Amino acid sequence: MGFLDFLRLSEHQKMDNLDDAAATLLHAEILQHKGFLKKLYVDFYTELRVAVGNIKNNTVIELGSGGGFIKDVIPGTLTSDVLPVASVDAVFSACEMPFEDRSIDAIVMIDVLHHIPDVRAFFAEAVRCLKPGGRIAMIEPANTVWSRFIYKNFHHEAFDPQTGWEFESKGPLSTANGALPWIIFHRDRDTFEKSYPQLNILETRIHTPLRYLLSGGFTLRQLTPSWSYCMVKGLEWLFCPFNRWTGMFETIVLEKKMK
Repeated sequence: MGFLDFLRLSEHQKMDNLDDAAATLLHAEILQHKGFLKKLYVDFYTELRVAVGNIKNNTVIELGSGGGFIKDVIPGTLTSDVLPVASVDAVFSACEMPFEDRSIDAIVMIDVLHHIPDVRAFFAEAVRCLKPGGRIAMIEPANTVWSRFIYKNFHHEAFDPQTGWEFESKGPLSTANGALPWIIFHRDRDTFEKSYPQLNILETRIHTPLRYLLSGGFTLRQLTPSWSYCMVKGLEWLFCPFNRWTGMFETIVLEKKMK
């Protein structure tokens, strides 16, 4: 048995089909029982809440909610997924959202954009649905020296910075390109700005070099006790000047122009 085999969660080994709704239910169970990972998600949800600004009485949509618990941090959020999971409010594609024009205040998501095989269709839908001044806030894989090493060698999803914006999808969760956010908002930023002049890029911030790894994510065992979370978070804060080389995630915030 190799080291990674030893680290893998035994219950996850039984879930071969990530595109099955049962996989999402398993992820929800893991998220609730892994204290370190749950604290990280609380921080991620809090970051999204801050990014979309004043959300009182606003319409906030989370895409790819899966087994998450965003309503604990952003009450009133409408949760959604492409899979028919009982824990979400609605089932629909990010490329065909069932909302009226200019009716949404904010769209939030964690690790969703890089799973969308036709992101151009998503951005067009977002522009249609968002109110003027509405925002899209997302947390996605970053493309740094450290993250490339991890994602290319120890992660089941593809990470290809050389490809285009689209990819052939064989399933909503099993197919992805982790480098897609970097491709769109860094490598091809000029193309994005010309293609979607209605959307301003307000922020791109790289962060979190260690916490997700130490949590074990959804497939590996937690590598450090839950009580150490604040210590690790403090360590990351001390070394944040190095995030451009070491960060594993990136917060991206877009805003629809008022006109």
